Amino acid sequence: MAKSNLIIRNVKIATPLGTEAARGEAMGRIHHVDDALIVIVDGIIEYAGEAAGCPAELTAREDCQTLDAGGRLAVPGFVDSHTHLIFGGYRPDEFSWRLKGDSYMSIMERGGGIQSTVNATRTADADTLADKAAWFIRRMSEMGVTTVEAKSGYGLDEATERRQLETIARLNARDDSPLEIVATFLGAHAVPKEYKGRTSEYVDLIISQMLPAFKGMARFCDIFCEKNVFEIEDSRRLLRAAREMGYELKLHADEIVTLGGAELAAELKATSADHLLHVSDEGVRRMAEAGVVATLLPLTAFALKEPFAPARKFIEAGTAVALATDLNPGSCFSGSIPLTIALACIHMGMTVEETLTALTLNGAAAVGLANSTGSLEKGKRGDVAILEFDNLNYLPYYVGMNCVRQTIHDGRIVADNS
Repeated sequence: MAKSNLIIRNVKIATPLGTEAARGEAMGRIHHVDDALIVIVDGIIEYAGEAAGCPAELTAREDCQTLDAGGRLAVPGFVDSHTHLIFGGYRPDEFSWRLKGDSYMSIMERGGGIQSTVNATRTADADTLADKAAWFIRRMSEMGVTTVEAKSGYGLDEATERRQLETIARLNARDDSPLEIVATFLGAHAVPKEYKGRTSEYVDLIISQMLPAFKGMARFCDIFCEKNVFEIEDSRRLLRAAREMGYELKLHADEIVTLGGAELAAELKATSADHLLHVSDEGVRRMAEAGVVATLLPLTAFALKEPFAPARKFIEAGTAVALATDLNPGSCFSGSIPLTIALACIHMGMTVEETLTALTLNGAAAVGLANSTGSLEKGKRGDVAILEFDNLNYLPYYVGMNCVRQTIHDGRIVADNS
């Protein structure tokens, strides 16, 4: 991907600091600089701090484009650390069923849900998948997203899972890509209809064929650890096999019922456990002890009319909390960063400072990239979101509305909403 040189003048900075997830009360520590300067060289931040303290040789560079931010606030580019970006078809009828009272699991049982998208994705060619994802990526970029995680999981067979992962690689390889995509293999998203009643056999297939086939194509292996889908023992043996083959681990955990997915994530020292609407107190404690990032997805709880995940319990236990959108065609057809921020602050009790950390540094940690992005400091990627305003409190105050003016990825202005 193309990288660039850029000097951002007349700007304020609000950013977490560090190269690992901020845990517990540390999530509220935000570094502020009122009269700042940011210098990005070859896509990497060379300076981010007081304008008066910037070395003269950096401000005098003639090979840098200059952006006057007009006194506005710069924050790190947002990291959307849980999405299902690559899929065929849509499911608006199911959304209507849910509004009329049908549950998530009852929709799955009548042939809807994930299997419906699997059917559409299996028949979608590579260009169709890439074009649809590129549209979403442009919208994400306009909202300040510079890194996104994308899962497979709508194939549930080797050929279609491969096509999804190849689509991610194809989008990442584009010189004009406005963000970085981190690939996750989610072959254990549901039990395909051809394996109905034979869950363990399908897990055997993933372990023996798909995991070896996709090694190097995906950084993470994920599983939908849920009652009547993939329960604890099948989840444990698949994830152990994935780790042995070099994958890092993620789990969809305790979304529908309290099953023990959080405890399993802690046992395996997974990078993250996600959803966690029905996490147990013991699961919260163990995740904190094991250093597992709790990736919370308030848009999904909102769309499903479920209680929100207990963000304050996690933070008070000393856990690193990340926030993500869970963009997908079924339970949460939204990639709205502004609404995610509003729900986190208004309904989950998170401060605006904690929310910023959750969508930047901790989101980066949830995809294994906290050493290279997620904060505005020397040595990190030149990933920046410049807000329309000069105050961090506008993020939740401008309820559900996008207040990102410019998005910068690798030192390139990739979205301009001015």
